[in-house]
Amino acid sequence: MDSASRWIGALTQRARVLASLAVVIGGCVLVPQASATYPAHNGRIAFSALADGQYQIYTVRPNGHDLRQVTQVDGAAVFPDWSPDGRRIVFELDPPESHGEPFCSISLMNADGSGLVDLTGDRNGCEGSPSFTPDGGRIVFARFDDVTNTEAIWSMDLSGGDRRQITTAGNVNPEVSPDGSTLSFVFDGESGKSLWAANIDGSGVRQLMPPAFDTAVKQDWAPDGSRIVFTVNADIFDRPANIATIRPDGTGLRYLTDFPSPELRAYTGGYSPDGNWIVFRLEDHGNYGLYRMRPDGGAMHAILRLSSFKPRYIDWGPRTGSDSGSDE
Repeated sequence: MDSASRWIGALTQRARVLASLAVVIGGCVLVPQASATYPAHNGRIAFSALADGQYQIYTVRPNGHDLRQVTQVDGAAVFPDWSPDGRRIVFELDPPESHGEPFCSISLMNADGSGLVDLTGDRNGCEGSPSFTPDGGRIVFARFDDVTNTEAIWSMDLSGGDRRQITTAGNVNPEVSPDGSTLSFVFDGESGKSLWAANIDGSGVRQLMPPAFDTAVKQDWAPDGSRIVFTVNADIFDRPANIATIRPDGTGLRYLTDFPSPELRAYTGGYSPDGNWIVFRLEDHGNYGLYRMRPDGGAMHAILRLSSFKPRYIDWGPRTGSDSGSDE
């Protein structure tokens, strides 16, 4: 048995004991419910991984079946994000350096990779880490203007038009809360990456987690809006990277994994649409796996087992009518 499997077994047993105590003490265990914004059934999981030396987007069923490469782009396709209806994926495209500026742009495609559209066009600078608003009508994204040397979060419609600046600070990977009222994002500063939030109009900017936690850029809201999941010690490689959640006001920190070794690392992707799972990448001494666990850290098991194949920027989408079959 490998080291990751031993720790997963121990963590799962601990979660079962805690769940049993909750039943005895409270009489019931509350299961997170999905927001009305999202379908009740879990669909495919999207992520980026290397294919012939370039990052492409893949999708896979939650049971690990039917792995598909859905992009064939020249450059790096990263930060995929599902539309709320599960029919489209928006992502960041980083073309090869030889292509010149813009050095990153935003693309929108159908879930099978067809119908690819460039939403950035010939604008200067870099636009990336996009995500849909809960109603599916707009896309929020981070933009760096290399003329003014400024960074900010913007939004646009699905044609790339009606652009509106939301924040004036440097940031990355904006995510909108399920009720559409709050924006979370990561600020990558000199002292480390910190987690922040703001009202959807850009007001009320506040820090949720300080730079000392070195938050990974990928973070996500629970479908009921009650918690945000993120990774601690993302780029501090002499410390273990573990997954935690907090309330939207920055209180109630809970660790879902407690790997003690820097050689065992967990990087969150996000919640399942029904709120009953969290998908993440597990790293074990240079091997990588796509895993899922319950929101309390229990019931960990592999979707794609440990190998040299490294899933990154993971996002779990809703099931559509065309995506039949078991999701478990």
